[in-house]
Amino acid sequence: MRFQVPQFIEVESKIFGPLTLKQFIFLAGGGGIIFILYAILPFWLMIIFGIPFGILAFALAFYKVNEQPFIKVMESAFNFLLSAKIYVWKKTPPEKKIVKEIKKEAAKGEEEIYVPKLTESKLKDLAWSLNIKEKIK
Repeated sequence: MRFQVPQFIEVESKIFGPLTLKQFIFLAGGGGIIFILYAILPFWLMIIFGIPFGILAFALAFYKVNEQPFIKVMESAFNFLLSAKIYVWKKTPPEKKIVKEIKKEAAKGEEEIYVPKLTESKLKDLAWSLNIKEKIK
């Protein structure tokens, strides 16, 4: 039995004309807040407080930052602001000390050992250790 594989699953369905459900909810919410401000406040005060709500609703509905919806950017910003920030600094030993230790071992009469530079990449260290084990066998 053949099944049709869904394609374009990243694209949201347009439900309300050219708007998706999320876009419609953001715009309707912003419009509702502006209407409540219109009913409660004088017109000039409603304009002052209503414009930021309208801009926020429009940004939530349509604006994207680096191909990400604005709601995800706002969520990440709030998580960053509210989370604890711990900065850890690890001091790595300088390469000169390691080279001096190798030269001392070589001076004692032991055969010289090749030690690669310390790298940030664990993958390179793993590949180096695997190459060494193959040569020993």
